[in-house]
Amino acid sequence: MTRIVLQSKTGPDGVLHLDVPLGEANASYDIELTAQRKPAKTALPAEYFDLIGSIDDETFVIHHQPTAPPPVKFE
Repeated sequence: MTRIVLQSKTGPDGVLHLDVPLGEANASYDIELTAQRKPAKTALPAEYFDLIGSIDDETFVIHHQPTAPPPVKFE
């Protein structure tokens, strides 16, 4: 048994077309197919918010931040 992992994308019609190279001509195969949708990519890694509050150094100081300028209005 050979396990082949492929990554592919559906076409505009929502159909996935696969060409699977098995190497042996005119042979019969039993095929098992599992389609698993890839998760959507996010701008931040999943563990990003786990870092909030993770600084436990008592010498760490947040310095004063200047006041932000007023927003620019577009017409």
